[in-house]
Amino acid sequence: MSIIIKGGTVVTAEGERRADVLVVGEQVAAVGTGLDAPAGSRTIDAGGAYVIPGGIDPHTHMELPFMGTVASEDFFSGTSAAAAGGTTMIIDFVIPAPKESLVEAYKKWRGWATKAAADYSFHVAVTWWDESVRADMETLTREHGVNSFKHFMAYKNAIMVDDGVLISSFMRAKELGALCTVHAENGELVFRLQQEVFDKGITGPEGHPLSRPPEVEAEAANRAIRIAEVLGVPLYVVHTSCSNAMDAIARAKSEGQRVFGEVLAQHLVIDDSVYQNTDWDKAAAHVMSPPFRSREHQAALWRGLQGGILQTTATDHCCFCTPQKRGGAGNAAVSDFRKIPNGTGGIEDRMSVLWHHGVRTGRLTPSEFVAVTSTNTARIFNVHPRKGTIAPGSDADIVVWDPAKTRTISAKTHHQKVDTNIYEGMTVTGNAAVTLSRGRVLWENGKLTTEPGWGKYIDRPCHADFAYAQDLRNKAAEPRGVQRKLPSST
Repeated sequence: MSIIIKGGTVVTAEGERRADVLVVGEQVAAVGTGLDAPAGSRTIDAGGAYVIPGGIDPHTHMELPFMGTVASEDFFSGTSAAAAGGTTMIIDFVIPAPKESLVEAYKKWRGWATKAAADYSFHVAVTWWDESVRADMETLTREHGVNSFKHFMAYKNAIMVDDGVLISSFMRAKELGALCTVHAENGELVFRLQQEVFDKGITGPEGHPLSRPPEVEAEAANRAIRIAEVLGVPLYVVHTSCSNAMDAIARAKSEGQRVFGEVLAQHLVIDDSVYQNTDWDKAAAHVMSPPFRSREHQAALWRGLQGGILQTTATDHCCFCTPQKRGGAGNAAVSDFRKIPNGTGGIEDRMSVLWHHGVRTGRLTPSEFVAVTSTNTARIFNVHPRKGTIAPGSDADIVVWDPAKTRTISAKTHHQKVDTNIYEGMTVTGNAAVTLSRGRVLWENGKLTTEPGWGKYIDRPCHADFAYAQDLRNKAAEPRGVQRKLPSST
């Protein structure tokens, strides 16, 4: 069935205008006024609403095996909850165990994801190194549409990589035209601080942020940025949570380096006071890494998002229910914050939280909102203009966004597969009224109509112009036969 969305204001990253949108099959057929729809088309009334590209969450963890348990959200429930909030695509993470083949791990995650209700893609983590990893990276880029590789600088004795692995992987990514991403926390420092804090008798969730201060994030971010500078590879820093790390990104960008910064919606609106809650379960529900920061960091992150230092917003959606979080409760006498599974939810609420606290406060325009929730991710990870815009030929991932619709967020009513919600009790104005994924209605009138398997795997080619633009400009400016020098490190 064809669909025509009439009477709304179409918003893209470039601007907004009153227009109708005609969807034929899985794609946008036309955007304009006075459109003729095929006989039998369905009409969706968008009067008084915005019509925006579906959100893209570049950082999720569905069904992740981690810290002795498995994340409670699966690919069907997670992408369904995403659709209820206006997100129509996720980029999840394949995380191989040390010595596990990257390709085999990728195939395992692809199997789990076949039940997805909306479109998805994968970053693949490099958690170890030998020549087989080098070969697997090429196989993933050439045959499986992977164009980004993740590196954990945290979680010692688990998936943390040292600088040697980092350098080897960054060099290989550059050869392939892939993008390097990093979880920037100094894992050695965290490991030492965790022991120090625990030995002082601070064993509950309040010990978590004390063991991961902003400085450990800033050091790792700066180190990864400088390694990327020397090697000439673009870098994407995930879940930037503090001004210290953001400053490192800003400095690199001001020097002409191709560095991208991601911020989580929750880091913009939740502060570290949550760890002082006397209810152990409520405090533990907020244990994630990097942790929530003091309020001055929130203000700085908003400025970074407004000023373009940070380009994308994500959730790091990784759900663990209360019994799973209690893995860190130990016995009745003592708890151990080091054993609490790290992760929070939020995929259903990212868009509305950002609209309420961003657009309605004047921090962001509607077009900037579209850019940071969808378009910039599509450009950085090379799925634009298929995703992240509303234009003829693009996938019909479209949200009718009601700026006046109000709801109160609660675990009792959300669609996420977890028994807590970090935004519990927050009232937000601005919500998805209708969500379409490739022309199929997934959310309407407060009801999900998702089906397992509707979601498609989305290939992401290497050599994205948005990531490698500087390199391309340099090449275009050089006479033939001239070999470039690596940029100097400072």
